[in-house]
Amino acid sequence: MMTATSRLQKLVLLRPGEGRALLWAAAYFFFLLMALYLLRPVREAFGIARGADKLPWLMTGTMVVMLLVNPLYAALVSRMQRRRFIPLVSHFFAANLLVLAALFFWLPEHGGTTLGYVFYIWLSIFNLFVVSVFWSLMADVFTEDQGKRLFGMISMGGTLGAVVGAAVTEALSSGSLGVKFEPAALMLTAVIGLELAVLCMSRLGRMFHLSEASDAGQQAREPGPDFKAGFKAIMASRYLQAICLYMLLFTVTTTFLYLFQGEIVAKTFATGAERTAAFARLDLWVNVLTLCTQLLITSRLIRTIGVAGVLLVLPILTTLGFGALALWPSFAMLAFVQVLRRGIHYAVDRPAREILYIPLGPEEKYKSKAFIDTFVFRGGDFLGVWAPAFFSALAVPVSLAALACAGGWVTVAARLGRMVRRRSPAVVSSPASAGRVEFIKEHT
Repeated sequence: MMTATSRLQKLVLLRPGEGRALLWAAAYFFFLLMALYLLRPVREAFGIARGADKLPWLMTGTMVVMLLVNPLYAALVSRMQRRRFIPLVSHFFAANLLVLAALFFWLPEHGGTTLGYVFYIWLSIFNLFVVSVFWSLMADVFTEDQGKRLFGMISMGGTLGAVVGAAVTEALSSGSLGVKFEPAALMLTAVIGLELAVLCMSRLGRMFHLSEASDAGQQAREPGPDFKAGFKAIMASRYLQAICLYMLLFTVTTTFLYLFQGEIVAKTFATGAERTAAFARLDLWVNVLTLCTQLLITSRLIRTIGVAGVLLVLPILTTLGFGALALWPSFAMLAFVQVLRRGIHYAVDRPAREILYIPLGPEEKYKSKAFIDTFVFRGGDFLGVWAPAFFSALAVPVSLAALACAGGWVTVAARLGRMVRRRSPAVVSSPASAGRVEFIKEHT
């Protein structure tokens, strides 16, 4: 008779010795996204305090700050070992939250719109950096085969954290629990989540011997001293350039869909309460689809059609979705496209995209990846949010531009997939794989 453990192993494609690593990684992501989703509603409220028309300028400011922060982060990575700079990133942002909470509490009128805009830009940087560093570590300590089997379940930990964080924020902000938290209190609560994430990261790091800095194999897996190495790697690698284009087009198409959503929801629902309820329904079904897919489909889909095949799923779905919205611009069609696209992105596309970095070296994982996940991502936001004005000046329909971007994304995904197929044998002999193979032997 199949035991509960064997049923779980069959469900999540878990192999002997991988259980503890999976749980600590999922818990790390859970607390990280819980902290983030405690703060997201606060950011959104600050962002529209003086009108939604200020959002393009806030996104532009975010991109400028991101450009300044990236070299500083690369310099930090170049001077410190992984076991030090990974928790330091979370500690740094936790300290920022303490300062912001103090300013919000002590300044007249809680700092006004200025402090709100500062927080908006800060959180837009925080959320990308901490998640990028998390996935850099995952790509570093797990093998490609483990990534295909386990990254979906690790992502599920983050999804659960996002659900819990959003629910806690709603309960604490609305006063339904008998006490109503101000933003400063939510910031302090998020600090606890960040520190719990660091605790989980430390336990995971000890399992993979990240603390053994004197070991020659571990030293070979540390990023080097050149803080420009990550950017140089992107300039020299067509593979990384293809990942940049993939990320850029994903973000641009996401922004286009966000704009379509605003137009359709505004036409469909008359009051703010109705619109809020509509957005809440969308978020609910996105989370339901994401959790079900991560639990039952993600690992099997990646192993069946491969990372190259999975990379095509979201671009093709987006192209079909934009076409459907152009023909039937209704809320029902919007809901179908948004829920399916966002659910597939969180459950399938994001884990597959993180697997792309597993065969690479530490410079690419901790420097190039951070640049792509932060500056390139926000660059896509910048292009997407200003694109309607540009295309309107050229008398080009935004729906046509969105279809063209989605079609270009399909082409880039197909090219990146061909590169993945050519690179996949390298993971067996890459220096970065040595420590992970040793881990498998020790824990099997």
